[in-house]
Amino acid sequence: MSEEKSACYICKGCGLGERLDSGQLSNIAQREGRMQIVKEHDFLCNAEGVKMIQDDIDNENVNKICIAACSRRAKTEAFSFENVMVNRTNLREGVIWIRPDDEESRESTQEMAADYIRMGCADLKYMVAATSSGQQMRNDHILVVGGGVAGMTSAIEAAQAGYKATIVEKSGELGGWAGKLKSRVPGKAPYDNPEDSGIEAMKAAVDAFADVTVHLNSTIAKTSGAPGRFSVDIALESGSIVTENYGAIIQATGFDSYDASKLEQFSYGKSEDIIDQAGLEALANSAGEGAIKRPSDGAEVKRVIFVQCAGQRSDKEGELSYCSGHCCNTSIKQAMYFKDQNPDIDTQIIYTDLRTPGSAGEDFYRSGQRKGVTFTKGVVSAVSAELKVKLKDLILDEEIEEQADLVVLATGQVPNAGVNIDALASEEESGDDADNSENSNEIAGISVLNLDYRQGPDMPQLRDGFADSHFICFPYETRRTGIYATGSVRRPMDIQQAKEDATGAALKAIQALENAALGRAAHPRSGDLSFPQFRKEGCTQCKRCTVECPFGAINEDEERYPEFNESRCRRCGTCMGACPVRVISFENYSLNTLGAQIKAVDIPDEFEEKPRILVLACENDAYPALDQAGMNKVTYNPFVRVIPVRCLGSINSSLVIDSITSGYDGVMLMGCPKGENYQCHFVRGSEMAHERMSKIEDTLKGQGLEPERVQPHEVSIADIQRIPQLFNEMGELIDEIGMSPFKF
Repeated sequence: MSEEKSACYICKGCGLGERLDSGQLSNIAQREGRMQIVKEHDFLCNAEGVKMIQDDIDNENVNKICIAACSRRAKTEAFSFENVMVNRTNLREGVIWIRPDDEESRESTQEMAADYIRMGCADLKYMVAATSSGQQMRNDHILVVGGGVAGMTSAIEAAQAGYKATIVEKSGELGGWAGKLKSRVPGKAPYDNPEDSGIEAMKAAVDAFADVTVHLNSTIAKTSGAPGRFSVDIALESGSIVTENYGAIIQATGFDSYDASKLEQFSYGKSEDIIDQAGLEALANSAGEGAIKRPSDGAEVKRVIFVQCAGQRSDKEGELSYCSGHCCNTSIKQAMYFKDQNPDIDTQIIYTDLRTPGSAGEDFYRSGQRKGVTFTKGVVSAVSAELKVKLKDLILDEEIEEQADLVVLATGQVPNAGVNIDALASEEESGDDADNSENSNEIAGISVLNLDYRQGPDMPQLRDGFADSHFICFPYETRRTGIYATGSVRRPMDIQQAKEDATGAALKAIQALENAALGRAAHPRSGDLSFPQFRKEGCTQCKRCTVECPFGAINEDEERYPEFNESRCRRCGTCMGACPVRVISFENYSLNTLGAQIKAVDIPDEFEEKPRILVLACENDAYPALDQAGMNKVTYNPFVRVIPVRCLGSINSSLVIDSITSGYDGVMLMGCPKGENYQCHFVRGSEMAHERMSKIEDTLKGQGLEPERVQPHEVSIADIQRIPQLFNEMGELIDEIGMSPFKF
């Protein structure tokens, strides 16, 4: 690397020049921050200001830049410079916009800005230019596991974008559940009649692409590697194994219909004329253009009753707690099979809440009404083998009984997600895996991906068994970088939603392999070129980093030292926070960069009555919320000093202890909500940070400090008012318990 040359550029636009003494800030950057070049500009983000910075890069060999202006989340394009290290010091949203514009507040506002200049310069000092890991590999081939609507759509979209795709389908034909349908809920206006499923057209589109390969009656025997260099063993119909390399993987393994035989109250299996929705599709297909007949005696159906939410939206053990989304529309469509065949056939849909999501929605429901489909709001309690349906009519508020020729149960979607690796881990911990070889064979039989990951053979599953994906923040991302779930294996959905979902998954897979080719991180730090490194001589081989990494990005080498996998790594820094001997770091983010910022703050002595509260704020939720607070001119405690962090999981306990013992009066950690409905962009970072902080209490007590001086908080991006209030409450607490005895 060439000799380091640092520069600090201070903006006076957006009111900064009027509210702050920029001359003093320049002196601090030069004298305390040791910046070799310091310049002020009236509007740093305009063409002239950007050119000034670029000229210094080109002509003065500046390669470290501190930009003291607006938030790092603003003007990202203007302040994007190649081959240099950049720190964004937030003086606008983080200082002048959250402080009152009056003479009384001027001093504390200036002190706040001065500290942020010190922190920005200190952070820059310890940054190192990102270097190649040497693991980059390009592979433009995408593996799609599952050949239903979502799988075929993903392959077609990838091929249309110029990438190769391979579909591995465990059955003998493409199409999945949709291939068994007589017709589908309409996907285009006027949404009044069932339409062709489109499966044959999709099959033809797959066949038309030379770059799309299809393996039928095949499964995945083993998956290893990482984005850009996945190695996959495919067990073919012939019994042979073929090994192929892929850049990314899409899991589109769909669903199975809920087993209606579990619903004893509905007598499924006791009469051939009590069927589920899949059973009716089979009857409709066998009938062709003729009348749909009763399975038991071949008689024509005169009265059919559809029971909605059969085993769904239930709190009973073994039943589904969720709504499968498509079932109401599907029942309307199936009722139309009969009405279009013979308008005199009595079709009744019994529902508790009629839900018709998607584009067809209300229009399709109205079309069903016009065709004479009867909708009854009620709760079915039992169906007898003689097809007597007992229900409570919720409109009339009375118990009634209906007689049918055919009963159709609207059962839900159960995802084909493979092995529940969390349950598997629990069994292993309890010692239930006595015969490992037998266990391995069982797993190979039900696993979808057979991943060679220390965390388990499949992706983690969500609460209801759906394959891992982050619903709230970025739906397609999973804890296995470069592997994306799509379609009804990810959440319940209909054909139209599955096609849209699969298009998104294909784009994410393309992004993953492109990032892998360049050594860049995946979402949410997409484009980050930094890479985790460790100091081998200090490593104790404790495996904490390996175990706590949420993404399976760390293994051990032959000597049992950590082995980092670049393209699996999300650059969250969880490994850095986990390391008890502090030997893991990134080039542009480390305990050194964080520690330098913490130490750079001017800590007044106890007699000045100016406490200092350190806030370590998640850059994904807490920091954006603070930006919004600034934009809304929400004022908060002037003694707060905020450092954005990649994830609370990257915060090492020792960093917090060091902060307290160096004179901070309080430390606050602001991270995403954790638990079952987590919002943490890195899955478990917030949870692990809370766990680590819970263990600090004894250390603080041992040093004669109040445990409440360290406070972790769960916050969301919407907590624009709440976070400033928490700052103010912390300030009031410090006033109550007193300054830190460690002040110098």
